[in-house]
Amino acid sequence: MRSAIVRATAPQDVQHGVQDDNFSFMSGQRELRARGLAQRIETPAVGGQDAQGRFQQAIQRAFEQARKAGQAVPMVVGAIPFDPSEASCLYVPEQAQWHDLEPGGAGTPSPMPSLLEQRNLPDQHAFMRSVEHAVANFGYSDVRKAVLSVQRELVFSQAIDVNALAHNLRVQNPSGYHFRVPMADGATLLGVSPELLVRKHGASFVSNPLAGSAKRMTDADADRRNAQWLSESDKDHYEHGFVTADIAARVSELCTRLDVPQRPSLISTPTLWHLSTRIEGTLADASVSALQLACRLHPTPAVCGFPTELARRLIRFVEPTERGLFTGMVGWCDAQGNGEWVVTIRCGTVAGPKVRLFAGAGIVEASQPAAEWAEVQTKLRTMLQACGLHA
Repeated sequence: MRSAIVRATAPQDVQHGVQDDNFSFMSGQRELRARGLAQRIETPAVGGQDAQGRFQQAIQRAFEQARKAGQAVPMVVGAIPFDPSEASCLYVPEQAQWHDLEPGGAGTPSPMPSLLEQRNLPDQHAFMRSVEHAVANFGYSDVRKAVLSVQRELVFSQAIDVNALAHNLRVQNPSGYHFRVPMADGATLLGVSPELLVRKHGASFVSNPLAGSAKRMTDADADRRNAQWLSESDKDHYEHGFVTADIAARVSELCTRLDVPQRPSLISTPTLWHLSTRIEGTLADASVSALQLACRLHPTPAVCGFPTELARRLIRFVEPTERGLFTGMVGWCDAQGNGEWVVTIRCGTVAGPKVRLFAGAGIVEASQPAAEWAEVQTKLRTMLQACGLHA
């Protein structure tokens, strides 16, 4: 679709643009490309499952303005942070169009500037202590899982070419949900998520949560052993079970049909094996939008913990930095309610010569601090390799 410029009329909810207005979202063999910030929507997504709530009403006002400006089926694109009470990073684009991707690879990696410095937030010792604190907390509370995260700050010798970095991600990760989102502060959110929060078309929807992971190995036999270990890991199946049960509980009342497999399957990315469950359902009310469903599910125990609110409080207590958009959701939703949202992982933010990368690990009672540190370092590899670096 190609749409006309839309002017904002609700300044408390919508503000105008930033320098980088290129949005991209790749799903399967298609890419949604959007340009121009007709309306920026910063209304927090808390309560976003409610069609009459402040957030959804801000979306509907933006759609109405877009229709008046000539868009037949307007859409909203962007990202919502881990904490939905924080400002959203959404907008109605001036132009948006789906493109078929060329079969085959994306070519060879582009060179990156030289790295000047880097640091982990928190460092290894502090992260491992946080894991110990979380595990100890399980014995004195009802929390059974908490996802703890790290950040890696990189400073390069010159500004990063976002196009080149996005290209490298595609070269090294030909599958997955690639995304690029312009942020209100002028930075760019970039990544390739393996995890589908929800895809909805008409009355049908799919959610494909991941929880439990193991490192990919260059040796084929060692790689198979790691996959087999994950498929038999009681600790990882325990962690994964929280996620699937929570998602099913949140959407079951909306469904005339809900299919939740009894056991997860294995899927892989270039760096990790994951336990994966594909959940499919049919909505009783097809007017419930993809964005409403995504807000109902977010955050899942895969990125927060279980029970959700208690785990969120524990995360606030032990994590030294704010997550922002990391472990939020990114995607699109059109005015007909169709859309696709993925979990914002395997990602980073780019601002000039500075890149900030993110990774997290699910902590349960059986977690070992050193193993969890190794897991988050493995998860950083996706973005590090795109930056031309080794983990």
